[in-house]
Amino acid sequence: MLSKLEAAEIVSRARFRADISWEEIANRLGKPPVWTTAALLGQHPMSAEDAAAVGEILDLDHEVVEALQLQPHRGDPDSVVPTDPTLYRFYEALQVYGPALKELIHEKFGDGIMSAINFRMDVERRPDPDGDRVVVTFDGKFLPYQW
Repeated sequence: MLSKLEAAEIVSRARFRADISWEEIANRLGKPPVWTTAALLGQHPMSAEDAAAVGEILDLDHEVVEALQLQPHRGDPDSVVPTDPTLYRFYEALQVYGPALKELIHEKFGDGIMSAINFRMDVERRPDPDGDRVVVTFDGKFLPYQW
């Protein structure tokens, strides 16, 4: 049986060969693009129906479709600090702004956290005269600490 990470590599290559965008795959599944991309990169389990649909879209074999349905080990088990420049910028932003975000969440909501389980995310491109902007929206349910 393939691991989710092995399946993710196969999916990435198949997507490239098929010349199809992550967003188009998500649209064909009727799922959010960020969730779909994360799932296909091994971070979420897919339903049998969604995995089969991706299998048809990308002409994947049964082993890959099966692996897409497995429960993942989330995150990157091999690295504490990401080395990819795009991922590192998120890490850097959280290092700089994380404490401020935490304080503001506590100030506005009280003692608790933003869920990463009951969660939505979106990535948009916003034109700007000084260079297009990347707009990343995290939308998580507030979970108060309960003692």
